[in-house]
This record gives sequence, structure tokens and C-alpha cells, in this order.
Amino acid sequence: MTITLILTLLLCLLPILGAAAPLVAKVDVSSQTMTVIQNGKVAYRWPVSTARRGKVTPRGTFTPQFLSRHHKSSLYDNAPMPFAIFFRGNYAIHGTNQISRLGRPASAGCVRLHPDHASRLFALTRQVGMKNVRVVIQN
Repeated sequence: MTITLILTLLLCLLPILGAAAPLVAKVDVSSQTMTVIQNGKVAYRWPVSTARRGKVTPRGTFTPQFLSRHHKSSLYDNAPMPFAIFFRGNYAIHGTNQISRLGRPASAGCVRLHPDHASRLFALTRQVGMKNVRVVIQN
């Protein structure tokens, strides 16, 4: 009985534990903001753009898969995706040249940031290492 209780508690805590990393990029889709948490303290809060109507930004906790400094989209006419941090397949956090649209849904599913903010997050990710970064996307 005790082992069952412990396993149940662990399963409940995994999402919370997964977010406990040296660097967390927490995206709140409902407010279209990203909060960057570095070593347990809020370091930055930035406007983002997530998926527009008819598109989806995946929810959950992710670890970055790869980084691409000068990425161009293979799905959307070579659209620039500077400072791309890919966290799930073709989904990434990246800079955008559509700065005026930040703070509201506008993307095809990626998380768009101001290029200066994307550059900062990219540098922090390289500094701590991808395995020490969590991308948390929630409503």
C-alpha cells in the first residue's frame, strides 16, 4: 500500500519536478506572455505570439531538442526563425519580424518572441545546456 501511495505522489509531482530546472521558459497562452525563470527567480517577462485561430501551440513540459541560430522555415516559405529553440518536432520558440503582433495569437503554432528576447533566451539556453532547460506551455 505504501509503495502505491509513493508512486501515485510521484506521478502527480512529475510535471512540477520537470519544470524545476536552472532555466524555465514558461508560456501562458491565455495572457500571451513568457516568463523566464532562472535558478528559481523570475528573470524576464516578455510578450509572445502563439497559435492563431485554427492552429495549435502544443501544451505541456518539454526539453529543447535542438537549436538553430539562423533557421528558415521549411514549412512556411523560408520564413525567418532566428534564434530558434526547437522543443517538439517542428515547433520552436523563435524571433519574429512581426513585432507588432506580439501579445496576441498570430503564429502557425510556434512561440514567437521579439528578436532581442529570442537572442537572450537562445544565449541562456546555450549557456546552461539544453538538458537543463524546460519549456512549459499552459493556458
